Amino acid sequence: MSVPVLETRDLTIRFGGHVAVDAVSCAFRAGTLTAIVGPNGAGKTTYFNLISGQLAASAGAVLLDGEDITRLGAAGRATRGIGRAFQITNLFPNLTVIENVRLAVQARADNSRHLWSRWSRHVEWIARAERALEEVNLIDQRETIAAALPHGDKRKLEVAIMMALEPHVFMFDEPTAGMSVDEVPVILDLIHKLKAHGDKTILLVEHKMDVVRSLADRIIVLHNGQLVADGEPAAVIASPIVQEAYLGQAPGRKPEAAHG
Repeated sequence: MSVPVLETRDLTIRFGGHVAVDAVSCAFRAGTLTAIVGPNGAGKTTYFNLISGQLAASAGAVLLDGEDITRLGAAGRATRGIGRAFQITNLFPNLTVIENVRLAVQARADNSRHLWSRWSRHVEWIARAERALEEVNLIDQRETIAAALPHGDKRKLEVAIMMALEPHVFMFDEPTAGMSVDEVPVILDLIHKLKAHGDKTILLVEHKMDVVRSLADRIIVLHNGQLVADGEPAAVIASPIVQEAYLGQAPGRKPEAAHG
């Protein structure tokens, strides 16, 4: 079997006496979308932060294309191909839409020392930025200041920035959080488009089970920092731990792993 695009091996982090993520081992392959679910405080976002480098692991390892990247920080992992979208958008609010994406293109080209150079010298970078904006249907907003965008468009811009960085792995942490009913389908459509490429590895933390059902090829469940279920959506959603966390059934029942 081929080497996974992304893998965690016994990944662990402790905060004092509390083990927030407890020896989680999981492999993620190209062409799949994995949803990470679990009750509040289960360790989902902490696990994401360990993968993307926002937090340093207490033990265990993170591998990208078989290479150990555990000692790399967030910037180093982004350069190697891990793209991350946050619950709260990470944008340059006072720059235009096109400038935000152009900077990502430029960073991908490893020309950061020229980060604030005049655009006229960088026609190729602008063209690549425009292609990313076309993918997310924001090209008509290219000269809009990012801070002036509606929340849904800010999330779209963040996806365009991720695409401009050309990552191997796309990570979405509750991408529909704070969105209106009208905005949610736009983001879901973007993720569907990324998935349709067939060569992307996509990880998604999401509380809304209808969103999970519509997108996921696979679900993993974290509970008290441990991986307790991993498999096809139907099997995992029917597992006792998910029933308890989301439907309020079988309270106090011991979590059981589901395998698809």
